[in-house]
Amino acid sequence: MAQNLKNLDLSIELDKKMYKKKLKVLQYEMLNAQQFLLKNKIGLILVFEGLDAAGKGGAIKRLVERIDPRGYVVHPISAPQPHELRYNYLHRFWRKLPQHGQVAIFDRSWYGRVLVERIEGFATKDEWSRAYEEINNFEEMLTAGDYIIIKFWLHVSDGEQLKRFTEREANPYKAWKLTDEDWRNREKTPYYIEAANEMFEKTDKKNTPWILVAGDDKKYARIHVLQETIAHIEREAQKRGLHLTNVLDNGQAQHIESSQEAVQEKKEKQKVK
Repeated sequence: MAQNLKNLDLSIELDKKMYKKKLKVLQYEMLNAQQFLLKNKIGLILVFEGLDAAGKGGAIKRLVERIDPRGYVVHPISAPQPHELRYNYLHRFWRKLPQHGQVAIFDRSWYGRVLVERIEGFATKDEWSRAYEEINNFEEMLTAGDYIIIKFWLHVSDGEQLKRFTEREANPYKAWKLTDEDWRNREKTPYYIEAANEMFEKTDKKNTPWILVAGDDKKYARIHVLQETIAHIEREAQKRGLHLTNVLDNGQAQHIESSQEAVQEKKEKQKVK
C-alpha cells in the first residue's frame, strides 16, 4: 500500500530527557556509520523534502553534529540558475553527488520537478509526468553501484506551521528564514500534499525508500531521522555482505565519551556559578 500523508500521526511526542539520552547514543552511532561508509567506500545520499518550517534544517543539524565534518556536504537547493536551465534538470544534481565514502545531504532535491515545478507551472505536465520514471532510473543507477539513498519527507500540521512562521517573524535571528513566498505557499498546501502523495506512490522503492516523518514535535522528528538513517545503512551493509560493526577503536570511543562528559561538566559548573 502506498504511503499517504493522511495516515501520518502528527501527535507523536518525545520528552526532553529521553530526547537527550537517545540523541547522544544515536549521534555516536551515526559517527560510527560514517566511518564505516568511508572505510568501505560507500557513498550516502540523504534527501530532505517537506513543507516549509517542517524542521528539515534542525534534523540535518543533529544528523551531522557529531560526525567528521571533512566527510559530508549539505547542498541547499533553490531555483536553478539561468546557465543550469540549458541542461536537463538532473544535470546539476549529478555534479553534486558525493565521492564514494562521503555523505551528501540535499536540502530540497531533484524532486522539485514533481513538486514546486509541477505546482507553480515551471514544468509542463508532460515534463513532470515523465520525471517519475527518470528519477527512478537515476536513483537505480546510483544504488546499483556504491551508493545508498534515503529520502525523508518532514511534515507538520497547518497549525504548527503557522506557529513557527509567527515565531520566525518575531525573532530577528530567524526572520531571514521567512519570505513572502512562504506565506503564499500556505494557500497551496493541499496541492503540495496531493503532489507528495503521488510522488510517494511512484518513487517509493525498496532500495530508495521514502521515510515520512511527523514533525510537529521537533525532538521526535530529529530522533526518527537518525534512527531511520542508521537502520537503512545497516540493512544496505548486510545486502553487501558487510556488518555495521563498531569501526571506532576503544581508544577513540573513550576519547569521544570523555570529551562529551567534560563539556557537560563544564556547563554544569558554569550554571552553579
